[in-house]
Amino acid sequence: MLTRRKLIKSSLYALGALATIKTPLLYAATNGYGIVGQRAPELEVDFWIDQDGKPTSFSLADNAGKWVFLKCFQSWCPGCHSHGLPAVKKISEALAGNPNIAFAGIQTVFEGRFINTVDKVRKTQLQYNLKMPMGHDPGDDRSRTMMAYRTGGTPWMILITPNREVIYNDFGINADAAIEFLLRETA
Repeated sequence: MLTRRKLIKSSLYALGALATIKTPLLYAATNGYGIVGQRAPELEVDFWIDQDGKPTSFSLADNAGKWVFLKCFQSWCPGCHSHGLPAVKKISEALAGNPNIAFAGIQTVFEGRFINTVDKVRKTQLQYNLKMPMGHDPGDDRSRTMMAYRTGGTPWMILITPNREVIYNDFGINADAAIEFLLRETA
C-alpha cells in the first residue's frame, strides 16, 4: 500500500516534467541547488504589492497551514517569460479562490540590478495579469530568497507544504501536473 508520503513523492516526480524532459523530484537538490525536504525559511522580502499594485506584505507565518507556491523571476529573464510566468499564471488561475493555497511572485535579483528594478515587478504582474502578491528582493549582492532557498537562478518554482516542508524547488514545473497535484492536496 502506498503511504501518503510516497504518493506525494511520486506525484511530485511528474511536476518536474517539462515538455519532453522528465526532471526527477530531487533534481535541484542533487545538483547542489534547492532545499527539498527541509523546513522553509521565512521570507526576507521588504517590498510587496498586492494584485492591485498597492503596498502589502506576505510571509509564510501569515499563511501558516496552507500550501505556498513561490515563483521567483527576473523581469529580463527569457525563461521566465517563455514558461515560468505562464506556468504560474495557469496554476494560480486553476486554484483561484482556494483558501488552502497561497501564491506569491518574487523578483529575485542576482544580476542586472539596474534593469530588474522595483517598477518591473508591477509591470510583470500586469503583463501576465497575476492576481497574487508580488515582491522585490534585491538583497545586497544577491537575493536573500535565492540564498535561503539555494535557488539556481530564474525561473525558479518553490512548493511548500502546510507544515512548511519544501517539497519542490527547481527551475521549471509541469503546470498541468502541478494543478492536478494541488487540486487533490488542497481539496
